[in-house]
Amino acid sequence: MSSEFSSSGAGPAVDESVPHSARIWNYWQGGKDYYAVDKEAGDQYIAVFPGIVDIARSMRYFLRRSVRFLAGEAGVSQFLDVGTGLPTSDNTHQVAQGVNPAARIVYVDNDPTVLAHARALLTSTPEGATAYIDTDLTNTEVVLSEAGKTLDLSKPVAVTINGVLGHTNDYGAALSVVRGILSGLPSGSYLAFSDSTTEDEAFNQAQQGYDDTGAVPYKLWTPEELAGFFDGLELVEPGLVSIPKWRPEPGDEPKDLPTLAGVGRKP
Repeated sequence: MSSEFSSSGAGPAVDESVPHSARIWNYWQGGKDYYAVDKEAGDQYIAVFPGIVDIARSMRYFLRRSVRFLAGEAGVSQFLDVGTGLPTSDNTHQVAQGVNPAARIVYVDNDPTVLAHARALLTSTPEGATAYIDTDLTNTEVVLSEAGKTLDLSKPVAVTINGVLGHTNDYGAALSVVRGILSGLPSGSYLAFSDSTTEDEAFNQAQQGYDDTGAVPYKLWTPEELAGFFDGLELVEPGLVSIPKWRPEPGDEPKDLPTLAGVGRKP
């Protein structure tokens, strides 16, 4: 097993008195890594927009399906998971190395709550490797330089970014993250991306209520803005679609949710 931990600086202490997005997301996904303040905020969100639970779980399913596609059909053996979040089941390294035991995975996050669980992520098959970078995702030069210690950036890399860029609270900054990372990767690399839209008014109200709690705010995007993250990339079938409808598996019952997902290839 090969695993590494790289830090660009110590983050702030974990604050258990303010709701925290990664812990709330963990609660919605059925995990156990949250506090009472997170459950309370999560339940308040659900009361306004019950669909958030479906979105949280569908985003995890999309991660699993897209990584399985990338490691299998697309033949990619290197993964850069940006905005890792708290580990649950079917983490990127587990899915990728389940398809290709030699796959190499680098996780990126700078959240102290996530860092506290980083060791749980740092597992790997003997043939592959897993590493963790502690840095802000907007520091794309640091992300690439640190990732290059584990990944061969002259060969294709699959970048996964799911439900995290809204924390930039600015579309230009969010685009810079995607373009900054992809610019350092070769032809044949991929972006697997999902995030939520402004199209459901209850969703907008629930998000505003969450932002008003004092937690780090999160920005929802228009469908046109989400499509912009794939500019210059070749979308694989079925394109940019409601997240449950991206290559559903047998037995799934896809429905429309105000969250879009897609996978694009760098030509």
